[in-house]
Amino acid sequence: MGQRECLVRCKDAGLGYDNKALIEHFDFQVYRGDYVCIVGENGSGKSTLLKTLLGLIKPVSGEVSLAREIQNGAVGYLPQQTQVQRQFPASVMEVVLSGFLNRSRKSPFFHKEEKRIALRNLKRLEIAELAKQCYGKLSGGQQQRVLLARALCAAGDILVLDEPVTGLDPMAAEALYQNLRKLHKEGMAIVMVTHDIRSAVAESEHILHMNEGEYFYGLVEEYMDSDYSAIYGRKCGGL
Repeated sequence: MGQRECLVRCKDAGLGYDNKALIEHFDFQVYRGDYVCIVGENGSGKSTLLKTLLGLIKPVSGEVSLAREIQNGAVGYLPQQTQVQRQFPASVMEVVLSGFLNRSRKSPFFHKEEKRIALRNLKRLEIAELAKQCYGKLSGGQQQRVLLARALCAAGDILVLDEPVTGLDPMAAEALYQNLRKLHKEGMAIVMVTHDIRSAVAESEHILHMNEGEYFYGLVEEYMDSDYSAIYGRKCGGL
């Protein structure tokens, strides 16, 4: 079996804002086909890490590098939704097509190939029949699947998700996890911030636990044997 390609690498990185690091000497890698869940208390640096990986902020120190094929916006990003976004007055197809706007474009119009890919991603998530409906009138679970289809239009080989099951009922959350399992099986790397520690342990292969300037990164089995899981598990009511 050949060596897998590294898509994201943080090497001795300091992550933060205004030259002030929330976490220092941070080493972290995501390889093609990985499934990583990021857990930890609020303020521990999870969102800062995502913004750094997305190129929205620069590391305070050290190195953060992306594979060449995902340097030009080819990262599928599913952010936390706001109430305003939930009421967005656009069709489902318009929302999904907007995923292509992150990539370098020469035309302000969507071409046939982009429309074909958008429809294919709607079909992958079994919501093609919603293409002409108003996004703001969908259920929370349907909206998340639309946003996931949008992220797939941007994605090269990696999806980054920020608290994707927040506000979803259990059935909608499980449907989202099923879709992520399917995409992971197809070879997509998944990096997901979540407070759902039980699902993080059940779904992912690797856990990144960030906590007050310290962190753990390793396989789920290693995490379960660590002090981090014991402390966080007690706070969350047990694993």
